[in-house]
Amino acid sequence: MNPKYTYDHGGIIRGDRAIKQIALIFTGGDYLEGGPHILDTLARLHIKAGMFVTGDFLRKPELQSLVRRMVAEGHYVGPHSDKHPLYCPWEDRKKTLVTEKEFKDDLNKNITDLKAFGALSNEGPVYFIPPYEWFNDDQVKWANGMNVRLFNFSPGSGSNRDYMPESEKRFANSQKIFDDILAYEKKDPDGLKGYILLMHLGADRKDKMFLMLEPLVKELRERGYEFVRIDELIKP
Repeated sequence: MNPKYTYDHGGIIRGDRAIKQIALIFTGGDYLEGGPHILDTLARLHIKAGMFVTGDFLRKPELQSLVRRMVAEGHYVGPHSDKHPLYCPWEDRKKTLVTEKEFKDDLNKNITDLKAFGALSNEGPVYFIPPYEWFNDDQVKWANGMNVRLFNFSPGSGSNRDYMPESEKRFANSQKIFDDILAYEKKDPDGLKGYILLMHLGADRKDKMFLMLEPLVKELRERGYEFVRIDELIKP
């Protein structure tokens, strides 16, 4: 383990807190409507982000050109599992719901399919954010044996709430999420240094957080942050 990083159940959840760098990551499974807007925004702002998609996402013909664009524009395009299984119960994280073989077969399938799109080099580890952003020590150990670096988003800012539909009790509108991210930056003694900021490529909700991406990035840049790819933020 790198003493400069922060870990949860063996998975990295934050990079070096001494450097004003943030890694933007986006996950995609069932929804994509924000993809073109996100890529356009990142290109305009000259930012390379991390895009983590499932095998089910890759198998949708209407999404494949979007994945190719992600690769062509220099983003880190990585695995989010093939079938998006739940690895451990929400109420008992110590319990594992998948076997090691099931885990590895599912993840290897996702990685193989991504490589067919030109993603993932054969050098260095593969970076992987687990389905539901939920895992335990078993998946970290199994991933390490595959030269896969399991990580998760940094907690605290609430950025990951952008997937919740209006019917969800914990629903927060985009302005609330935006304000909470900036408030957390001021609240945390380390600000957002080394932070892994998660958003989604799309969601089943009318209120779309991805439309706030550009003003969010501009505000954080004004506060002195640099945006880097996830494989740079938490490199070996």
